[in-house]
Amino acid sequence: MSRRNKNQQEEPKENNDWLATYADTITLLMTFFVLLYAFSMVDQTKFQQIAASMNSVLTGNNATSILEMNTSGDVPVTGSPVDMGPKQTGNTEKESMYNKIKSFVDSNKLKDTIEIRKDSRGVVMELKDNVLFDTAEADIKESSKPILDKINSLLATLPNEIIVEGHTDNVPIRNYKYASNWELSTQRAVNVLKYFVEVKGQNPKRFQAAGYGEYRPIAQNNNDTNRAKNRRVNILITAGEKEKK
Repeated sequence: MSRRNKNQQEEPKENNDWLATYADTITLLMTFFVLLYAFSMVDQTKFQQIAASMNSVLTGNNATSILEMNTSGDVPVTGSPVDMGPKQTGNTEKESMYNKIKSFVDSNKLKDTIEIRKDSRGVVMELKDNVLFDTAEADIKESSKPILDKINSLLATLPNEIIVEGHTDNVPIRNYKYASNWELSTQRAVNVLKYFVEVKGQNPKRFQAAGYGEYRPIAQNNNDTNRAKNRRVNILITAGEKEKK
C-alpha cells in the first residue's frame, strides 16, 4: 500500500525539447520567405543590408535587430538608409555640353545662324545650307568661313568626337559634278570636315563625315519653306567624352 502511494505521488516530467525544433523551423521559414522576397526585387545594396540583418539575428550578435518594411513597397531595409551619393544619369554630360554650346552661340551672336538641339547621340549644331554653300554647290563660301572659325574655336575646347552630316531636300539634282543628292550632301559634309582638319588643324581622328541626301528630312518636302529646312549641315558633338590625342 505504501508503494502505491509513492508511485501516485510521482508527477510526470514535462518534456519541452520540441520547442527547440519548432523555433528552428520557424526561423528557417522566415529566412526562406525573406530571401524569396529579396530575390524577386534585385537590388545589390539592399540585398546586402538584408543579409547583414539576417546574419545579426541568427547569430545573436544583435538580438534587437529587425527587418523593417517601408510603406512604399520597396525591398526591406534595416537601420538608416545608406547614402549612395548623387545619382548619375546618362544625360548629365549631354546637358552640360548643351549649356556650354548654347552659351557660346549666344555670346558670339550666332543664334540667327546656328540652331542647337539635343538628340540621342549628343548635341547638334545645325547650319542651313545657304549659310555655307551656293545652290547645288559644295564649295564653302568665303563669307561663311568666319562662322566656321568660331565653331572651330569651340570644338577645340571639347574632346568629343565630331560627325559632320550633309542633308538635302528631295528636289532631284543632276549636273556635271553631282549625279544625285547623295553626292552633293556627302561632298558638303566632307568639305566642312576638311576645313576643320586641314585648314584649322583639328585632329582628324575625332572627325567623321556622312551624307544622307534627302532621306532624313526634318520637315515635309511640300513647299519651299520646308524644303529649305531640310537643306542643312549638322555638326554633331557626340556624347561620351574621348581623350584628345
